[in-house]
This record gives sequence, structure tokens and C-alpha cells, in this order.
Amino acid sequence: MKKQLILASTSKYRQELLHRLALPFEALAPLIDEDKEKDPSLAPRALAEKLALLKAQSLKGEGKVVIGGDQLVSFEGRIIGKAHTTERAVEQLLSMQGKVHELVTAICVFDGEKIIPYTDITRMHMKSLSKAQIEHYVSLDNPIDCAGSYKIEKHGIKLFDKIESEDFTAIQGLPLIALSKILENCDLL
Repeated sequence: MKKQLILASTSKYRQELLHRLALPFEALAPLIDEDKEKDPSLAPRALAEKLALLKAQSLKGEGKVVIGGDQLVSFEGRIIGKAHTTERAVEQLLSMQGKVHELVTAICVFDGEKIIPYTDITRMHMKSLSKAQIEHYVSLDNPIDCAGSYKIEKHGIKLFDKIESEDFTAIQGLPLIALSKILENCDLL
């Protein structure tokens, strides 16, 4: 019997990325209350890993391979979440301009009861930018639904001097290089 692949996410970004592996999958909302699970005492990496695990675990089952993922921005020891408003997006980008932050992308795959975690840490070197440049960028991409207030796959690339990453797709929300290796080991690729 062929295993059913499930993406425990309603993120259109993660779904678009997973389509690149040319595998049939179903995208389902994880059965957790993410806000209740966000523990402010956890370090950014630990929190992303916990949320990825809980999302995947919530949909696991016999004959299923479930992918859970979480991504957050770690800046100066604190987590920078989604802005939700244009004004907040500008504030977030102003605070990070000219500095380095980390993009933490955690995935957890359940193959039946077997757990396979993976975390990618990408160092993002943001240019020194004026408020006018940032406001112009925010008007282009409206990145209010993205952690850190930028869309790297669109115009957000122009905000950076340098990106240190092992897998560019991790920046967009799903590290496909690592995930493809994991899915091979699950006999799906």
C-alpha cells in the first residue's frame, strides 16, 4: 500500500514549495492551537522545533507520512513574528536594517510512528536602509503575513547584502533539499 503524504499546513508558500517535488499530497490544517503552544520561555530554535513536531504529530497515523513545519525570525535573542499591519512591518524592518538575523526553519516528518526532525538556520545580512526605502518595499510586497516582514521570493531579495544558507528553499518555508532526502528514506521519492 502506498503511503499518503500530508502537509500539516495551510500555508500557500509551503504548498507551492512541496509541489516542486512532484509528489501527490494533501494539505490539512494541523489540529493544534498554535498560539496556546507558543512558550515564551523557549529559545527560538526550540520553539520552532516544538511547533513543527506538534503540527506533524497532530495528523500522524498508520500509512501516512506527515510533514509539519514552523518558521520564525530570531533577532537579538527575541522572536520577530508576523507583522499583521503595514505600520508594524515598517517598524520590524527598520529595527533589523543594517544588522544580521537568523531565519529558523524547522520541519518534522512522521512516517507512521517514526519521527524525523530537521532544522535549517539561515543567517540574513540586511542592508542599511532608509525609512523611505523600507516603506517602498512594504508597499510592493505587503509582507504582513511573513515572519520578519519580507518576502525573499519576491522583491524582498533587494533588502539583503548577503544570505548564508545551505538550502535557499528553507528561507521560503520548507527546506526541500533535506525534505527530499527524508521522503526518499520514507520510500516516497
